[in-house]
Amino acid sequence: MGANISDLVERSPKSSQILLTFHSTAKWKAYFDCYKETNKLMVIGFMATWCVPCKYMEPVIRQFAAKYTDVEFIKLDVDELMEVAQAFQVQALPTFIVLKKGKVVEKVMGPKREDLQKLIEKHRI
Repeated sequence: MGANISDLVERSPKSSQILLTFHSTAKWKAYFDCYKETNKLMVIGFMATWCVPCKYMEPVIRQFAAKYTDVEFIKLDVDELMEVAQAFQVQALPTFIVLKKGKVVEKVMGPKREDLQKLIEKHRI
């Protein structure tokens, strides 16, 4: 990925592990276009600040980001990036989309920690 990618992302200030967040559709699209050129597994968590199950899953995603450092973890707020959520056909919160080379390989709807972990382990190899 290019050197300017760091200008597009916001690293989570609450922890040392990397959980990327985007607050602009343009920045998200630019980052995603660069990501599609890599083989790195990406997990996008579609969440909302008002969503109780999302709040439950946020520390889980932070733990996964610390454990699976070879996986890209992204957190997107559906209220800020509604058109991105629509493009990925998000119908429930939280929804986790697992992608490889820009293509959706799996989807987990709801606060299903174990299901998400199994999918990450299955596809990161």
